[in-house]
Amino acid sequence: MLTIKKEDDTMLTVELSGKLDSTEMQMGLDQLIDATKDMENGKMLYLVENFEIPTLGAIMVEFGKLPSLFRMIGRIDKVAVLADQNWLRNMAEWEGMLFPGLDIKAFKKSNELEARAWLTA
Repeated sequence: MLTIKKEDDTMLTVELSGKLDSTEMQMGLDQLIDATKDMENGKMLYLVENFEIPTLGAIMVEFGKLPSLFRMIGRIDKVAVLADQNWLRNMAEWEGMLFPGLDIKAFKKSNELEARAWLTA
């Protein structure tokens, strides 16, 4: 499941759980891209629970959306990732090093208040 909630003009909450198929990925990425199209200096709270590797079809959908996703990343300044799996938190912060201007920090799921404070600081 991938759900997108726009909290205000600069803040999104993205919830990811389970294993995404191509239909869920298509719908979720379309919503994400649409929610950020007018955003500047955006913030994203990314909640990950019971993560499973997406299906091959879902990964192909994501590859097809890369140009739009790269444009979207340019409108986001900070991403807080909440996940219980240590390897997911490590990967999220490593990914942040790949994109200049995008600050990604990972937190345990129990630290949502701390993550939100970091996003707004």
